[in-house]
Amino acid sequence: MIDRIKQALQDCGVDLWRINDVTEESAELFFVKKQLDTRRFKDVRKFEVTVFRDVRDPAGGPPQRGFTSVVLLSSMPDGQLRQELNSAYYAAQFAANPYFDLADPVQAPLKKKTGPLAQEPLADSAQRMAQSLFAPDVHEDAFLNSAEIFITRTQHHILSSNGTNVSYTDAKANGEFVVQCREPEDVEIHNTFSYNELEGEALSKKVAGALSFVRDRARAQRILKSGRYDVVLSGNAVSTVLHYYMDRSAAFMVYPKYSTWQVGEKVQGQAVAGAQLNLDLCATAPYSEEGIPMVDRPLLRAGELQVIHGPNRFCRYLGVTPTGGYQKLRCENTGKPFEELKAGPCLWAVTFSDFQMDSMSGHFGGEIRLAYLIDENGKATPVTGGSINGSLFEAQEDLEFSSDRYETVDYSGPYGMKIKNVSVAGV
Repeated sequence: MIDRIKQALQDCGVDLWRINDVTEESAELFFVKKQLDTRRFKDVRKFEVTVFRDVRDPAGGPPQRGFTSVVLLSSMPDGQLRQELNSAYYAAQFAANPYFDLADPVQAPLKKKTGPLAQEPLADSAQRMAQSLFAPDVHEDAFLNSAEIFITRTQHHILSSNGTNVSYTDAKANGEFVVQCREPEDVEIHNTFSYNELEGEALSKKVAGALSFVRDRARAQRILKSGRYDVVLSGNAVSTVLHYYMDRSAAFMVYPKYSTWQVGEKVQGQAVAGAQLNLDLCATAPYSEEGIPMVDRPLLRAGELQVIHGPNRFCRYLGVTPTGGYQKLRCENTGKPFEELKAGPCLWAVTFSDFQMDSMSGHFGGEIRLAYLIDENGKATPVTGGSINGSLFEAQEDLEFSSDRYETVDYSGPYGMKIKNVSVAGV
């Protein structure tokens, strides 16, 4: 199929191109309560072809380069391949950008991911995760209503017209589940999980916590008053807030001046009284989709920016080394045990309808589904309703973290984070 695509590109007069050949195998399990409802296995191969086209400015301006992508399947006849590529090449002239050099060529042998998730039969891995998922589901008043588990294994092959030829394998376990408690109020809470390994123990711990939370949500009171609180975030919410620093330092934010950050700048502020942030960019694959070698890189050290990062085009525009696009962030900061971190008075916001972090404004917030209002004596009252609306610009100089760790496919770091003096709208 690769040879057929190359021939079609030649027939269409396309000189600059990249082919991302991805084969994905998956095992998918769908449960209603503990009963397996549906089981599916997939094996799909797709070829995403990106074509580049240089465009001359009729007014004599600087050169431009446009590009567009199309997905091809091995079942397509040669005539359809040429038709799809011709259409993509034609469209590329209308997507012209300032000229940029393509990613530097890289050639290397296949890099294989090792470990049970990458090597065991997909069905076995799915069954192991299912056992971990349902292990904590032993209560009568709170239970798993439904669940979905996806085990995926992929092989990536990246080729380009300028000589790149690399490949690697990857594997992931992800899914979602709904926990329910019917008394004294019938409520459900939706949860997701995603891991790069078979993290059965972490999944069981997540489910056990979710069952406890939904039980408390069913009896939570609508008594939260408006005001300013020391807010404790945990789990995915901590990841969401800290990804602000990854987003603001990305080349695609810096180049159009949505962000003014520069390497060496103290982006956390000049007078940090709390934890000085130490963050890393983590490579979750050997290469980016452009074939750029990916490695772990320091992002912040003591609150100071270490690198501008991102895909090839925007890094070329800024004159910095292209790093590829990162998804995973590691926070090396630590602190006191989580039980001490949330010692009152504070508001531990556990679940939200939709928690968001705005990387443009620095604001974070969401509508509270469950929180614990903790007084100075440590008494925790489950509450629901209201919302939080905080500014990381205002709060980042006085952050506190837990020593407890939390791991997902896109985050590794403290489980808990305390943000002081956050605005809370009550009910």
